[in-house]
Amino acid sequence: MSQYKKSIAITSLVILFPILVGLFLWKRLPETIPTHFNQYNEVDGVSSKMFAVFGMPVILLGFHLFSVFMTLKDPKKSQISPKMFRVVLWIIPVISVMMTSISYGMALGYPINVGFIVKLFLGILFVIIGNYLPKVKQNYTVGIRLPWTLNSSDNWQKTHRFAGKVWVITGLCMILSSFFFVIWSFLILTGVAIILPTLYSYLLYKAELGH
Repeated sequence: MSQYKKSIAITSLVILFPILVGLFLWKRLPETIPTHFNQYNEVDGVSSKMFAVFGMPVILLGFHLFSVFMTLKDPKKSQISPKMFRVVLWIIPVISVMMTSISYGMALGYPINVGFIVKLFLGILFVIIGNYLPKVKQNYTVGIRLPWTLNSSDNWQKTHRFAGKVWVITGLCMILSSFFFVIWSFLILTGVAIILPTLYSYLLYKAELGH
């Protein structure tokens, strides 16, 4: 864990950076700040200025440290490539900056297409993870952790090669759909990215039992 202390410290500071931005904008920000939006890009949830500026980054920091801790405590952590661990390190910092930027911007009256930003971000994330999935070796924290993949290294490898292709394709479709107002595209594509690899892994498992 010691070799990652610098990276953990940097990513933690990035997560908390929006607090400084919030303090700088404090007098301009209203007492309630948009923190949740529906599929029509409408605000359907608000929080107090105090919670939006301080609470959200602190909660995200907690999630970040927990995910990093669980990854580093994995009995098979040596199987997790440094590139995949960097993805784990940077997902929540990017989310923190993105979420608070949207909330501050909307609170200050700037027209922001939240759906476009979120789908574009997730599409890019799916493509990145999809490229790394085939290289992920068997472990208990990162990857498609099903009873069949964890019990069979062959099932794990085949499932992750297949899942990598599925995630890249769904990620590209999500990026494309972000430019169009397709309300349910995100849910459909996310479902495809989860269900297809799961079904594929199960069918491999059944085929192995047949032999």
